[in-house]
Amino acid sequence: MANYKKISLENAPRVELHEKLGLTGAEISYNILPAGQGVPFIHSHKQNEEIYFIVNGSGKVIIDGEEVNLTSGDFIKISPKAERQFFASNDSDITYICIQVKENSLDGFTQEDAIIK
Repeated sequence: MANYKKISLENAPRVELHEKLGLTGAEISYNILPAGQGVPFIHSHKQNEEIYFIVNGSGKVIIDGEEVNLTSGDFIKISPKAERQFFASNDSDITYICIQVKENSLDGFTQEDAIIK
């Protein structure tokens, strides 16, 4: 069995990669919100922080009532308990990747976890 798994994204507004890649330490999703649309719910998490990368387009996220503008190239980390909701701009789709991981679970960073040969 190979020590990797590769997939190609399907043409869908939301693709969750947990099962598709057999992830064991994170959830990753690829998301496209059409212009003028928003995620239809406000949510928070029990223990997972989320890191969002804006791939393309623009929009905003409302976090605990505060509006934060987002554009291509932005990263934003949101703590678990924060209530959030995402929206695309009226004149632009927004495409983003969301990485969800348990807060404070990282024991080592790239150099500390690497085995150099």
